[in-house]
Amino acid sequence: MRAIVMREFGGPDVLRLEDVPEPAPRGGHALVDVALAGINYADVHARGDSYLAPVELPYVPGNEVVGTVDGGRRVVGLCRGGGYAERTLLHRRVTWDVPDAISDEQAVALALQGNSAWHLLFTSLRLTGGETVVVPAAAGGVGSLAVQLAARAGAKVIGLAGSPEKRKLAAELGAHAVVDSTAEDLTERILDAAGGPVAAALEMTGGATFERTLAAVAPRGRLAVYGFAGGELASVPTRELMERSLTVSGFWLPQLYADRTALPTSMRALFDAVAEGTLKPLTGAVYGLGEAARAHHELAARTPTGKLALDVTR
Repeated sequence: MRAIVMREFGGPDVLRLEDVPEPAPRGGHALVDVALAGINYADVHARGDSYLAPVELPYVPGNEVVGTVDGGRRVVGLCRGGGYAERTLLHRRVTWDVPDAISDEQAVALALQGNSAWHLLFTSLRLTGGETVVVPAAAGGVGSLAVQLAARAGAKVIGLAGSPEKRKLAAELGAHAVVDSTAEDLTERILDAAGGPVAAALEMTGGATFERTLAAVAPRGRLAVYGFAGGELASVPTRELMERSLTVSGFWLPQLYADRTALPTSMRALFDAVAEGTLKPLTGAVYGLGEAARAHHELAARTPTGKLALDVTR
């Protein structure tokens, strides 16, 4: 079968199309004929050997797919690598039947990024209606879903985005105000947009952006960290946490894979919201399987909006 294989760590060009054996059968897993493989920042970190879990070479990236099992049943699921391929294995605990009302492009946006957005807001931050929350990369995969979910829950959303086009899109998705994420006076802009310090914030850039976002959080507020897309990890200032009684939590979706209720609960809520029309996954560019390197180049440049995917059938 065809797959994208990494035999070394490095830039996007280490992603090469090869013919490889099919995955060997494993207990509790189903072999899936992949239609779409989702592209995520986790794949970028795996490629650069900075992922939270160790990656052993040779490695097939990809942590979420939508495809068919048992001769045609449509499913979406999560995997730990192996997604950038014509076939992969999915554990039954993190595999869900896709409702007829949900397209493949919508489904692949929900598995990793949709579940992440849902649990960041409602498990990590415990967001409630009437609170103000900061959402970074508000026109991106996780961010665009988080904007909608938070607004739907009755929160006031302050979106962050790096270009006028992305800020306009975030506003259309339901953000009450949108701020230039690249501004050096980011803290002041958040405070101005929110009318004061915010109760909650998400953070996925790291470095100075982490510091500027944390500075905008109100005493006894909460911040959830789920990435460092800027490439620079941040140090948490414990004195500041104590002075303002702040809570900073980390989030990594695979920690929920073994939980028997967490992901089924969020997937059901996400499917229902999409079917009702109250949540619209922002589908982005779809590349051929052999275009994985190009897709990673464009993701690193932060030019795309919405969910990126590989069509492994072409």
